[in-house]
Amino acid sequence: MKVYLKDGEIATENLNPNIKVYGEQLYQEKDKEYRIWNPYRSKLAAGLLNGLQSVDLKDSTKILYLGASTGTTVSHISDILVNGMIYAVEFSPITCKKLINLSSKRFNIAPILADATKPKTYLNLVEKVDFLYCDVAQPNQSELFMKNMDLFLKDDGQGLLMLKARSINVSLKPKKIFKEEEKKIKEKGFKIIEKVKLEPYEKDHIGFVIEKSF
Repeated sequence: MKVYLKDGEIATENLNPNIKVYGEQLYQEKDKEYRIWNPYRSKLAAGLLNGLQSVDLKDSTKILYLGASTGTTVSHISDILVNGMIYAVEFSPITCKKLINLSSKRFNIAPILADATKPKTYLNLVEKVDFLYCDVAQPNQSELFMKNMDLFLKDDGQGLLMLKARSINVSLKPKKIFKEEEKKIKEKGFKIIEKVKLEPYEKDHIGFVIEKSF
């Protein structure tokens, strides 16, 4: 995965030189421009800075991204996937407008206004993908992630589920919630190959890298 280190921060090579997406810092090195990837604005950046190792996005990777929001993380993945495609699903029409605006400047983002809990509604819009990224803060986030994995992920693909404990149950300790969700995922026939907590960037969050079991 083409991610670069700069003074203790990570960055991606800017697909659109001189253009910022969310006010991030740009810097020039030789004849290339890079965008600092803010871990307080992106859970994937937080995971990478906390040692996430098993995710390796190549320039031709095809991704289904659930919970794309305005496209902060999507934009950095777009920098990496110069020959790939991101199918970016967002539920909010207002937020999706910003995502559409971003996609007009970046050829490898396909915004989809849809509900990630109902993946069959966008079945005809998304091909089989190499990677599935889920950042949807809902009580049933594990279930919707697995539904989408079953429908869209290639057999040798990977998924990354960003779990927010407080969206599942505010009365239980996050550690207990994470264990329960992990058990649920394994019982459905998936295997967790890596876990990474997102503190101090995101409180009560964990990332699970998941593959299909055979």
